Amino acid sequence: VRDVEDIIETAIGGKNITRTIEGQERYPVNVRYPRELRDDVDKLKRILVPTPSGAQIPIYQVADLKLTTGPPMIRSENGSKVGLVFVDVIGESYGDYVEAAKEYIKKSVELPGGYTLEWAGQYTYLERLRAKLMLVVPITLVIIFMLLYLNFNSVTKTMIVMISVPFAFIGAIWILYVLGYNTSVAVWVGIIALGGVAVETGVIMIVYLDQYYERYKTEGRMTSLELLLEAVTQGALQRMRPIIMTATTTTAALIPIMWSAGTGADVMKRIAAPMVGGMLTSTVLTLIVIPAIYTIWRSWSLRRELTADMQ
Repeated sequence: VRDVEDIIETAIGGKNITRTIEGQERYPVNVRYPRELRDDVDKLKRILVPTPSGAQIPIYQVADLKLTTGPPMIRSENGSKVGLVFVDVIGESYGDYVEAAKEYIKKSVELPGGYTLEWAGQYTYLERLRAKLMLVVPITLVIIFMLLYLNFNSVTKTMIVMISVPFAFIGAIWILYVLGYNTSVAVWVGIIALGGVAVETGVIMIVYLDQYYERYKTEGRMTSLELLLEAVTQGALQRMRPIIMTATTTTAALIPIMWSAGTGADVMKRIAAPMVGGMLTSTVLTLIVIPAIYTIWRSWSLRRELTADMQ
């Protein structure tokens, strides 16, 4: 076998047998068949291989020569040979594509013994991100809840403010759907930043609603549901301008990023998009839904107080 392989190497690929020395220069001397004797399979079959007895036989008598496809480069990882297949995904997320590809390969491809199939690249990064987010997002929400509770000293007020987070996510999901963006690291960064801004605007509203409620109560004017509604309305009106200004300035600052085109624009657009969409729904929540929920909550306690006074 070694004799045959030596002939193949020498005749087809070429083999350095010596080198010439010309002053300070060194040149290898390579030996192989002329091109006209090795540019066709039929010609290669006539390559002669010497035997121990001295006779020379055509190589096709001791080897099968045929054209076949193979890897352009042999790679190895973890002590095993590796073949890489590069895939560009258009129109769907990496996660969805890989899950569909796994199902198809499982049904249609039977791997020989000793072969393994692994997915790498962006899909691996997304899987790592998903695992981290499953831990980081709940911890972040718990920290936000604790900070709000320490500020308000009320579970109900804290829960009312926390409602702004899922409402903001609704706008983020809708704008991602409209723009055709798939989930990615950049998108999740934008969503996490959106959650902080949404909670901030909710806190601003609750603080002023509480302020007007306590003012009416101190003045002895909190004696009916109509006066409660009046107090909540006055507090919401006082915060309308700051909240709209906050949403407007944030959105106006991000709109140029949405229109940008250049290096890094694809990443920045996916960070800005959830914040733009989320600010719209978060503003509606803060100005309309939060005052309504606050009124319902305060009306329950007010009814109890009025009933106790009547008894």
